[in-house]
Amino acid sequence: MKNKVLIVGGSGFIGHNLAIYLKQNNFEPYVVDSLGVNNILSIMDHSVENKKLYSSILNKRIELIQQNNIPFFIKDARDYHELSRIFEEVKPDKVIHLAAVSHANKSNKDPHTTFDHSLRTLENVLDNVKTNKTHLIYLSSSMVYGNFEGSSVSENSKCNPIGIYGTLKYAGELIIKSYHQVFGLPYTIVRPSALYGERCVSRRVGQIFIENSLQNKEIVINGSGKEKLDFTYIKDLMEGIRLICVKDQSKNQIFNITYGEGREVNDLVKILKTHFPNQKIQYTSKEAFSPERGTLDTSNAKKILNYKSEFSIEKGYNLYIDWYKNFYSTLKE
Repeated sequence: MKNKVLIVGGSGFIGHNLAIYLKQNNFEPYVVDSLGVNNILSIMDHSVENKKLYSSILNKRIELIQQNNIPFFIKDARDYHELSRIFEEVKPDKVIHLAAVSHANKSNKDPHTTFDHSLRTLENVLDNVKTNKTHLIYLSSSMVYGNFEGSSVSENSKCNPIGIYGTLKYAGELIIKSYHQVFGLPYTIVRPSALYGERCVSRRVGQIFIENSLQNKEIVINGSGKEKLDFTYIKDLMEGIRLICVKDQSKNQIFNITYGEGREVNDLVKILKTHFPNQKIQYTSKEAFSPERGTLDTSNAKKILNYKSEFSIEKGYNLYIDWYKNFYSTLKE
């Protein structure tokens, strides 16, 4: 098995977890990250909420990468020459593209930065993989679907993204497909959904719920709480990507890699309240550019990859809460 994997954006929430998971499964991961987007260099501003907490989490990511002896290039993937030098040095068998602004609200507020870190980085990666036809794995998003037509979507469902984030993710998919058409580049596109898990600082809903509970702050839910998301624990996504790396049948395919069941936001609240029974919840109007979502059909991943999700929110979210409580307690000592 050819197992050199270059992870571009590899110190992010998905990236560092993936690098460690691949290393534990007999791969040779290499990480490239500028640490500048949703990472240690981007939280230096005094206005950043939970600065001490996030600094500790982000430093823990780097510490874990180092403890696992994973080579780490602190370079900006927008720098074509630096990225090309890394490609020449590593000569990867597979490349996983994660570099992006990882939050829809931030993307809508600052589209220039989002474009720069999402598509500029992708352009540089594509130019380096097209010559050797290196297998490229691209992390897209369930946001490419826009409003779900029905309770679930498959990879063949119509994509009609809403807002900057989903549109740029879909643009990335189309660009990659064009490189396959023109250069014969092998690719795999992954569409995750509502990720949660250890060492996330992206201000996703599951993370905010726990942080506010630990800090005795009220939780504000945008909408009625009956909105459904396909909440996916980080380890299910890691296993899905590992299977993509080991199975040649994954090439030139698109996969929904999620738990595979839409659940109400209120279901997450119920689990949270078993740990924080006095937590206060306030409901407010739903955010603009937030699509109606639900279940992502994972049949394609099950059929081609033999993928099987293991972490319902009852299992995964409880694990995440326990981890966060333990981590938070160490900061207060």
